[in-house]
Amino acid sequence: MKKFLLVVLLLSFVSVLPIHAQNTKEDEPVQMGEVVVTATRDTQEVRKTPSNVTVITAEEISNSGATSVVEVLDKLESIQFRTTSGNSSQSYIDLRGFGGDNPFGKTLIMLDGRRLNRTDMASINWMQMPVSTIERIEIVRGAGSVLYGDAAIGGTVNIITKQGKGKPKFSAAVLMGSYGLNNERVGVTGATDKWTYALNGENQFSWGYRERSKYASQGSGLDVGYSASDLLNLSLGVSFNKVDYQMPGSLTKVQMEQDRRQYANSNDDGSDKYTNVNLSIKSFWGSFGQMEINFLYGKKDLQGNMASYYSYNYSDTNTDTYGITPKYILAKEIFGFGNKVIAGVDYYNQPYKKDFYNDRERTVKISMADLKRNSLGYYIRDEFSLLKNLILSGGYRSEQTSISGSNTDFSSPLNNFKDMKNTYDSEAYEAGVTWLWGKKSKAFAKYATVYRIPFLDEIASFNGWNAGTLFNTDLKKEKGISLEVGTEFYPLENLKIGLTLFRTDMEDEISWFATSLYTGYNKNQDKTRHDGAEVTFSYLCPKYLKVFGNYTYHMATFEDGVYNKKEVPLVSKHMANAGLEIYLPYNITLRPEIRHVSDAYLSGDFDNSTEKLAAYTLINIYLNYKQTLGKIGLTAFFGVDNIADVKYSTLGFDYGTSGNYYYPMSGITFKGGLSIEI
Repeated sequence: MKKFLLVVLLLSFVSVLPIHAQNTKEDEPVQMGEVVVTATRDTQEVRKTPSNVTVITAEEISNSGATSVVEVLDKLESIQFRTTSGNSSQSYIDLRGFGGDNPFGKTLIMLDGRRLNRTDMASINWMQMPVSTIERIEIVRGAGSVLYGDAAIGGTVNIITKQGKGKPKFSAAVLMGSYGLNNERVGVTGATDKWTYALNGENQFSWGYRERSKYASQGSGLDVGYSASDLLNLSLGVSFNKVDYQMPGSLTKVQMEQDRRQYANSNDDGSDKYTNVNLSIKSFWGSFGQMEINFLYGKKDLQGNMASYYSYNYSDTNTDTYGITPKYILAKEIFGFGNKVIAGVDYYNQPYKKDFYNDRERTVKISMADLKRNSLGYYIRDEFSLLKNLILSGGYRSEQTSISGSNTDFSSPLNNFKDMKNTYDSEAYEAGVTWLWGKKSKAFAKYATVYRIPFLDEIASFNGWNAGTLFNTDLKKEKGISLEVGTEFYPLENLKIGLTLFRTDMEDEISWFATSLYTGYNKNQDKTRHDGAEVTFSYLCPKYLKVFGNYTYHMATFEDGVYNKKEVPLVSKHMANAGLEIYLPYNITLRPEIRHVSDAYLSGDFDNSTEKLAAYTLINIYLNYKQTLGKIGLTAFFGVDNIADVKYSTLGFDYGTSGNYYYPMSGITFKGGLSIEI
C-alpha cells in the first residue's frame, strides 16, 4: 500500500508541474461523442478505449420490447446465455467462450459500478435490474483485471440506472404475452434547483414455457443527486427486488420427444431478495484533478427448495457486501502531451452464511456454514497521448483476497471444519495502444493479464457434495494472458464495420469433476486456449432503413494433459445475428431479426465423445409505432420470438452412464405492449 500511495503522489506531482505548451487550433480537443464509463472507470469517448465496446441506450431497450437484461444482451456479438429454468432470472452469461463447464465468475457484472457477482458458485439474478430503471448498458469485451480485479476475464458489463434531468417526466408501460406474461412499469425523473431525482417501479410475472417454470419479479429503484457546489456532488442510489421462481429440471431426449414442456422436478423452487445501495461523493479540484468515493452495500436473502437433490435440499443463504472504492483522476498535460492518470483502491468485505434444513418448513437445522471473503486491491492506469490521435495506455493492479470460515454439520460431523483460511495474492498488468483516424474510426491493440479467485463453495465443501476434501487449500486461482487487436471504421458516413481478433491463454481453470451423480470436487484443470473473432456491421439509410448484424467465432481447446487439443464443452464455434429496421409510413418501424448458434459439446464431455448440443436458428419479428400527441409520447409494440417454433436447448449435460440431459427453451412467443411518457 505504501508503494501504491507513493506512485500516486509522484504522478500527481509531475502532472501539476507548471508546464506550458503552445496551443494551436489543431491541438484543441475534439468534442466528446458517445461515452462509456466501464472501460477506464472514468467518462471517456468510446473510440478512445482499446477494446470492443457496445453501449445500449434506454431508448433501444424500450424499442426492443425486452423484459429483462438477458433479452437485451443475448443478441450481441460474443454473448450467449444459458438457463436451467427457461427464464431470465436464473440465466448465466457466456462472454467470449468462457461459459464452459464453469460459467460463473468469468464475466464481471456491475450495477452503477458496484460488483454484482456472487461469492458462491451461482449466477447473479438478472431480474434484480428491472429494465425500466436502466439508462444504458455498457459492454466492454476482453480483459479488465487491472481496473476491476477478479472475474473481468471475458469482459465487463456495467448497468447504469436512470438519473433525473430537466423537467419532470412521468412514464408508464404495460406489456403482455404468451405463457401468462405481464409486465407493468412506472417511473418519474426530473431535476429542480440543485436536486435530481429518478424513481421507477416494475412488476413482472410469467407461467413460463414449461410446466413448473413460473416466475414473479417485483423491483424498484431510486436515485437522488445533490449538487452542493461546483466542487462537490453527492448521489444516492437504492434498488430493491424480489424474485420467486420454479425449477422444472432437465429432460432426456426421449422425454423431450414426448413432451418438451413437462417438468422433471415436481417441487424445486426458490425465492430471492436483493437490496443495493450506492452512496457516491465527488469532489472537483480544478487543475488538481478530482476525487470520487463510493460507499457500497448489497444484501442477498436467498431461499432454495430443491426437493430433487440427493440431500441438503432446503437452504437459506444470507450474504452481504460492504465496499469502499475511492479513486483519484488527474487529466493534465505533461510537456505538452495529453495525459490522464486514474488511481484507486477497492475494498470489499463479504460475509456469507448458509443454513440447511430437513424440510421445506425449516423444522430442523441440519447444517450451517459461516464464511467470509475479504479483498483489498489497488490499481493505477495511465493514458498518454503521444500524438493527438495516438494514445498509449498502461496499468497495474495488486490485490489480496482471503477466504475463511467454518462449517458445522449436525447430521454428518465428518463434514465439519473450523477456522480454515486461504489467501490469494494477485497481480495484473495491461498495455494498450489506440489510433484514431477520421471522425469516428479507430484501431487498437491490447495485452493484459487476468485472474479469477475461486468461489467459496469451490474451496469449501458445505453443500453436501463432498468427495473427501472439506476445505481445498490446494485450489489455485485461475490466471491467464489476453491479447487482442481490432478496428472500428466508417468507410461511409453511415456505414460502420468492426473487427476484433483475440486470444486468451488460461492456466488452472477450475472445473467440477463428478465422482458420482451426487458427489464430486473442484480442481484446477490443464491449460486452455480461447481464440476468437468478432465482426460487426451497421448501415443507416436515413428515413428508410437500418441494416445491422454481427458474427462471432470461438475456438476453446485444452492445451495440455489427457484432453490435449480437445474442445472445451459448451462453447459454440459460430454465432451470428442480423436484422433490419424498416421505417414505414405513420411512424411505424418493422424489425425482423435472425440468430444462429452452432452446436457445442455437452457439459462434462471433456473427451468430446458423446452427442452434441444441437445448433439452432431463431427468427424474431417486431413492430413499433410511435406518436406524439401534444406533450404525450405514445409507443405501441408487438413482437413474435422464435416465429418458426424451433425446438432447441441452450444447455445440456453428459452424465456418463447416467445419460445425457437437456433444458428445453421456449417455443413461439407473442408479446405486445403500450407505453406513454408525459
